[in-house]
Amino acid sequence: MPPDAPPEPPQRVRTTAECDHGPVGSVKFRYNAAMTIAAVVAFIGAIPVAAFAWYLTPILVVPVLVAVWGWRAGTDVDAAGVRVRALVGSRRVPWSRITYLGPDDRGRVHATLDDGATLRLPAVRAADLPRLVAAGGQ
Repeated sequence: MPPDAPPEPPQRVRTTAECDHGPVGSVKFRYNAAMTIAAVVAFIGAIPVAAFAWYLTPILVVPVLVAVWGWRAGTDVDAAGVRVRALVGSRRVPWSRITYLGPDDRGRVHATLDDGATLRLPAVRAADLPRLVAAGGQ
């Protein structure tokens, strides 16, 4: 490129998918995968205990439930609102119902709703608040 040529415009980098109405994206907050791996190891370790006597077989359910919870539980955030996922079921809250987002003494984030109820956001820490708010476009 010759020295007197105008500079090229910077290239646009896409960080989210786009549609006709603008950017579309979501952020997922999940617990560390080590929790699920530890539950699988606990399941393998519980097999000899459960094999010892038939009435001890329900002991295998505990690590399975912990593994599913660790894999599934978390918070999904997009421009429409927040989805809180638990072991069984989920709850969707639109941004219009959330009046306050803030951490507690242990660094876990809670959302205060317009009716005064408090909703804990699983897997979201105080350090994640800027990313949570940015993902929601708020």
